[in-house]
Amino acid sequence: MKRILMLGLLALSLLCGTAFDKTGEGMTIWFDTGGSVGDGYGTIVQNGAKAAAADMGCELRLLYSDWNPETMITHFRNAVAARPDGIVVMGHPGDAAFGPLVDAAVKQGIVVTSIETALPETQARHRAKGFGYVGTDNYTQGKALAEEVLRRTNLKKGDRAFVWGLKRIPDRGRRAQAIVEMLEQAGVTVDYQEITPEIDKDPVLGAPVVAGQLGRHPDTKVIIVDHGSLTAQMGNHLKNAGVKPNTVYVAGFSLSPATAAAIENGYVQLVSEAQPYVMGYFGVVQTVLSKKYGFTGFSIDTGGGIVDAANIGAVSAFAKQGLR
Repeated sequence: MKRILMLGLLALSLLCGTAFDKTGEGMTIWFDTGGSVGDGYGTIVQNGAKAAAADMGCELRLLYSDWNPETMITHFRNAVAARPDGIVVMGHPGDAAFGPLVDAAVKQGIVVTSIETALPETQARHRAKGFGYVGTDNYTQGKALAEEVLRRTNLKKGDRAFVWGLKRIPDRGRRAQAIVEMLEQAGVTVDYQEITPEIDKDPVLGAPVVAGQLGRHPDTKVIIVDHGSLTAQMGNHLKNAGVKPNTVYVAGFSLSPATAAAIENGYVQLVSEAQPYVMGYFGVVQTVLSKKYGFTGFSIDTGGGIVDAANIGAVSAFAKQGLR
């Protein structure tokens, strides 16, 4: 059903240049990209949002939150005060923090939707008013990646894996939770470390963590990084730790130019693709359509499967353009 809906929305988006030409003309959409200016993952989200705004003819106001939930809330308050037609958020602060603020925004006629991290309780209350979700089911995606890693590496009981994640963030943390659960069920010894707010904002700062893990536990066979921009830095972090390509099996999330290069160079072996460009694009499209025509909020699964050395050649050019 989700795949059918996705195909239907793709077809609908094509109509934006014909029957729905400039449907969003006169509308203003505030859009939180999640990351910092120039952030690898957030930039791809932003590129999708910009393309949709151009297709739909709406004005787009971009916000950058440095992956800080408190900043996301501040930006949302500022957006509501500006009375735009719609606001697209990332759900990292969670339902408890966002819920009352979204309630107030919806009462003012503002269409709100979430991308990348769901707000299930808030969506349930306001779906009829256009509140949707564009992204992956975090638990399902984490579970699928862990299962694929187990299948490909033949990890056995007692083998060691390092998982680097964001359990503290509501809903978003379910992805790391699923990864750890799957590995532990297989008898793998899991060293889990939470990504600090500082590294979340600037993944370059993660180099000492990788070096420290491998220094303490040189028997680490697998590293799973639950963070798109950190996955993009793994080639640099492993080089700085003196690790040669294809020595440690590294899996992560989301493509970027740096991640594509790391796959090609043998520093990253497996990526689960959440397709952030699609999140950005359909986050804007669904908000505009719900505002214009009163559509119920869509639930769009952007999960795009697995990327590895076998198929990176087919998508690397798009990654380098900031589209994948």
